Amino acid sequence: MPAKKLKLYLDSENIKYVSIYHAAASTAQRIAASSHIPGKELAKTVMLKVDGKLTMAVLPSSSSINFESFKRAVKAEKVELASELAFINLFPDCEVGAMPPFGNLYGIDVYVADNLAEDEEIAFNAGTHTELIRMAYQDFVKVVNPRVARFTR
Repeated sequence: MPAKKLKLYLDSENIKYVSIYHAAASTAQRIAASSHIPGKELAKTVMLKVDGKLTMAVLPSSSSINFESFKRAVKAEKVELASELAFINLFPDCEVGAMPPFGNLYGIDVYVADNLAEDEEIAFNAGTHTELIRMAYQDFVKVVNPRVARFTR
């Protein structure tokens, strides 16, 4: 079960969360709709290469990355989408494209969009295309310690 590592970690940190099961969907917006979660509260994980280093960007499913803003925010020279081949082996316990925004569990830096940081709760893929985890945003910050930056449109 892909969500097992994540749930064990959250349980070990005494974090309260809810699992939400939903029909498989191909986009974060469709997942939000089928799960009855506002798109601004559903976090999507986007893998980037920042000056050649794999990095996780976490943003509302209703937003997209402004690459120039991201580059300025992290003081990088080059920011680009990472190919699946670049990261697929880093998440052996997750379905491709369903990685939870817990780069800290995989040795990857995490940046979260400032507009996602405004939410009291967030939901995100739990490692599968059919399960979400919903938890308090402040608990997410406590266990992931992401850097907050302005990089969405």
